[in-house]
Amino acid sequence: MKTKFTYKLTILISAFLLISTCSFAAEGNIRKKKEKNKVQQVIDTLKYNVYKGKIQDKKSKEPLIFATISVKGLNIATVSNNEGKFLLKIEKGLPVNTIEVSYIGYKNLNVPISTLKPKKNILALESAFVPLEEINIYPLDPELLVRGILKKVGENYSTSPNMMKGFYRETIRKNRTYVAISEAVVNIHKAGYKQARRDQVQIFKGRKSQDVKKMDTLLFKLQGGPTTALLLDVIKNPYNLFADDFIESYNFSLNSITRINEKIHYVIEFEQKKEIDIPLYYGMLYVEADNLALSSAKFSLNLSDPEEASSLFIKRKPIGVKVNPTSADYLVNYYEDNGKWYFNYARGEINFKCNWKRKLFNTNYSAMAEIAITDRTEDEIIKFKPADKFKSNQVLIEEVNNFADKNFWGAHNTIEPDQSIESAIRKLKRKAK
Repeated sequence: MKTKFTYKLTILISAFLLISTCSFAAEGNIRKKKEKNKVQQVIDTLKYNVYKGKIQDKKSKEPLIFATISVKGLNIATVSNNEGKFLLKIEKGLPVNTIEVSYIGYKNLNVPISTLKPKKNILALESAFVPLEEINIYPLDPELLVRGILKKVGENYSTSPNMMKGFYRETIRKNRTYVAISEAVVNIHKAGYKQARRDQVQIFKGRKSQDVKKMDTLLFKLQGGPTTALLLDVIKNPYNLFADDFIESYNFSLNSITRINEKIHYVIEFEQKKEIDIPLYYGMLYVEADNLALSSAKFSLNLSDPEEASSLFIKRKPIGVKVNPTSADYLVNYYEDNGKWYFNYARGEINFKCNWKRKLFNTNYSAMAEIAITDRTEDEIIKFKPADKFKSNQVLIEEVNNFADKNFWGAHNTIEPDQSIESAIRKLKRKAK
């Protein structure tokens, strides 16, 4: 009688922009404070006003995903999820009068905080059309606009360091089933945009849940966590997209003109030149017309050569399986405050097809990571000790504890989870007991 061995093999994905590694020096402290947190989590919730709702198009009622919801006068913000839903937590006693909702191609919506309910707020945005007469200078050469982005970084982006608080989430799906979910509240030392120093990340609180059995014979791990996710800040890390040969490697065209935060933006489309035989990117750049600041970028990796593209993502895989990426999509957003632009949100998602030599059917995996900045200050700038920094060779799900109850992060803004993620968390929690 033959014995069937089920072995777990690890694929480490180390692609730029998507997966990052964490140095969870705070883990020991979290364990020591575990009992304290059970009491503190209720107190935190009582200290914060919580608002939930949905952002949608006023006419079509379609959800607007990754819309920015910010508190006017304060550096507090969040984003809507894949279903347009949002969750905003504001400390009681702060001088808050209005929240502002912004989305590419729509008019900003200002909402008095007094009109919001704790739940089921429907905030509808109107489309913004840009008449050509509003354009003072209509560019004939989009390449000049791209050169302007790179030339004016020191003028448009903060050259001073900032302390930021953010919310990070990463998920892994096998086919349509979530098999791993990790979340963390992170502290970020954001270096100035003209400084050579790298951004630093410290895990403040973290939680996870996973179902290893559902991963079949492959155990996917996302390496780098929030540290790598910050590499999506392509202005701070230009080598990832705006490399030295960026201008020479791409064709540019002016796609359209739109509004973001009431400001006119050029929408520049780019794709790699046909004679370039290595995988590069294609996508859209949203460029503020007056100052030539990049306010958003959406781009994808060219996967026409799947084997070459696979080498960019897969760090280690077992013999006998072919793993090819089928899509790799990225998004980064910035927001303006007093004439300077700041990193606000980033998301990356990579889909893979796994083909075993002796198996009839393929298995599809999807890895997603996103980070949203929920608070920012230019005061009390702190550099983290080496032992406290989340490192690029760490795996978040190996560093954090299992999910606590729903009030675990009562004091922090988060990205509202999609219904599918909420359902997955419930299922994974039940299996963990």
